[in-house]
Amino acid sequence: MTGLLAGGTAVVTGASRGIGRAIAMRLAAAGAEVALWARDEGALGRVAGEIEAAGGRARGFVCDVADPAAVVRAADAVRRAMPPVRIVVNNAGAVLRSETAAITDEGWRRVMAVNADGTFHVTRAFLADLVGHGPNGRIINIASRAGREGTPLLAAYCAAKHAVVGFTRALAEELRAAKVSVNAICPGSVDTAMLREGLPGARPDMTPDDIASTALYLATPAPDGAPAALTGTCIDVFG
Repeated sequence: MTGLLAGGTAVVTGASRGIGRAIAMRLAAAGAEVALWARDEGALGRVAGEIEAAGGRARGFVCDVADPAAVVRAADAVRRAMPPVRIVVNNAGAVLRSETAAITDEGWRRVMAVNADGTFHVTRAFLADLVGHGPNGRIINIASRAGREGTPLLAAYCAAKHAVVGFTRALAEELRAAKVSVNAICPGSVDTAMLREGLPGARPDMTPDDIASTALYLATPAPDGAPAALTGTCIDVFG
């Protein structure tokens, strides 16, 4: 497939459903080969099949981003099987709805491990690959409106997404000289299974594809090096 993103690989975590699936579909349509990461092998196969049926190229990699050793193994597998990695989309997430007094250590740790630690693990695994591509290197972190403000009964999720926003801003400064852009997207209510779990009864204003279109904007090269200059931003997409 030809397109603005042809010739490179985009790694998308949490790609088996929702926002991750929509982003993978958009990037594949723009010409990227997509490395689909998630824990559900069957769902990964279905998304890869959708992409290939539309004329794109994708491959699934089973990985829990909360496990640093598993991330290293999956990253090595991507390098062996696919073109150079130019885009990393950290989308994998977990939510916990609970009064803070009732949050267990295990529950807190899991939400932080997937959202915050996972973003770090995957980014670290591909930093050398992205720096090697200079202005073409892109890191796109899917944060949340909850990374901008507080939400009752979502203390762990808010804390984790605030961490993603802070990580995005710090890494953008660290990689500025290498011209690797690092940006975050902070969605509001999107029609996904995770929203229904975290905010039962919510009436979402957006679909996953609304967020995917923003991710494509951040991933796509533009004239005169503009994307490399756009770094450290946290784009609010609230609908």
